[in-house]
Amino acid sequence: MCDSCGCGSHTPEAGESHHHHHDHAPQGTTGRKVDVRRDVLARNDQYAENNRARFAQHRIVALNLISSPGAGKTSLLEATIGQLKDELPLVVVEGDLQTDRDAARIRRAGIPVHQINTGQGCHLDAHMVGHALDQLPLPEGGVVFIENVGNLVCPASFDLGEGQRVVLLSVTEGDDKVEKYPVAFRDASVLVINKVDLLEYVDFSLDRCRDMARKLNPEVTIFEVSARHGTGMKEWCQWVQQQTT
Repeated sequence: MCDSCGCGSHTPEAGESHHHHHDHAPQGTTGRKVDVRRDVLARNDQYAENNRARFAQHRIVALNLISSPGAGKTSLLEATIGQLKDELPLVVVEGDLQTDRDAARIRRAGIPVHQINTGQGCHLDAHMVGHALDQLPLPEGGVVFIENVGNLVCPASFDLGEGQRVVLLSVTEGDDKVEKYPVAFRDASVLVINKVDLLEYVDFSLDRCRDMARKLNPEVTIFEVSARHGTGMKEWCQWVQQQTT
């Protein structure tokens, strides 16, 4: 959560933009800011529990996808949908600051999708996701993919009610991203290292990345994929499918 900019101080209704509010505490005082942050997260957790109960009622696996912008979340989803849409009911909740371009790509892939535009907001919260679920056919016994806003900071602080948190890292970002943004990787169930087809062109060590991730999170499951070329997609899709059994 962005303590300095007040992100999260307002939770929008469905279709409403989520904007930052720059109500900074006076210089030298921090108590009010901390209290506001706790209040925002506490309210979010209540909505997250509602979402979690809803997912459980319909036997839905909810996967929260987090990454930096451009790591390939939408491309991974397109490739995943291509392999699984005839095997499982799937829907997607799309989060972006502006445009519905990613939602349009998912729609072309052939499954239901609902777009959330956050305006200047740098993450989805559980209230937004709950409203999005109202607009979608709930996939009984299937999967809800939540594509979060491109950001490795704030999304890591907000429980959306998901069963599993999936963090993507593209090899073009550098293998030190894990150490730079430890909270996102420490709390993830899965790390997907994407764009491995570009390894020969970038300075990225898979061994270093895996070692750092497992040092932070010994239980993390790691997949090395190229969503564009299909490398590793079979193993990733098998894992997704296994979560529904």
